Amino acid sequence: MNLHFKSLQFTRLGSGLAVMAVLAGCATDPAATSKDPFEATNRRVSAFNDQVDSNLLRPVAVSYQKNMPDPVKKGVTNFFGNLKDIWSTLNNGLQAKPMETAETGLRVAVNTVFGIYGLFDVATMVGIERSSADFGQTLGYWGVAPGPYVVLPLLGPSTVRDTAGWAIDNRYDLWRTEVDSVGLRYGGSALRLVDKRAGFIGMDTSLNEVALDKYTFVRDAYLQRRKAATQRKANGRDGDDGDDGMRNDQ
Repeated sequence: MNLHFKSLQFTRLGSGLAVMAVLAGCATDPAATSKDPFEATNRRVSAFNDQVDSNLLRPVAVSYQKNMPDPVKKGVTNFFGNLKDIWSTLNNGLQAKPMETAETGLRVAVNTVFGIYGLFDVATMVGIERSSADFGQTLGYWGVAPGPYVVLPLLGPSTVRDTAGWAIDNRYDLWRTEVDSVGLRYGGSALRLVDKRAGFIGMDTSLNEVALDKYTFVRDAYLQRRKAATQRKANGRDGDDGDDGMRNDQ
């Protein structure tokens, strides 16, 4: 199966999820708030995601966290973080952020050359900051409204705008577009997902303990974070998203 066809598959998947988000309006809950008109459907999808996480993803992540040597885990996190920095550099450029573009681009150069393709985060050691950015953030930065809040199957919290942005992010994910071996590509993607999930072990337990309504807490936190990420500021840095905590799209 050639690379072009695989990339087309991912693009269609992203488009399908975006359509799913829009069609969720058919299940609008009369009691829902204006920021969450699809609450009834969103809660059902969120419950499904929680079941998948509890029964599959979290146990695997816990085992990975306990049994994988720390240098290996750190290397995995650094490597995929470096790939993400490449896309962040482009999005920072699209958002007309020269400082963030230069810094993130420099991070990529330093970590790729001196960090052995990003296995070691040399850039952080020497004080070069990361300014993560995605295409949904870019759309929002230039005034595209987020649209209704939606919870995507397996992917988690999003909005209509961020779902469309995710489709572009996924289409140009270098790991998926540049790795020819099907086994390596899917194996690496699974490893990236497990590594990311392992980073939130403990935080999920705290969330379940402190949140009276986990769904509402996650929704409000996600919307506030994305609003800050797309907001232009008169002084200092614009909002830095990072997309590191609320959505499983890695």
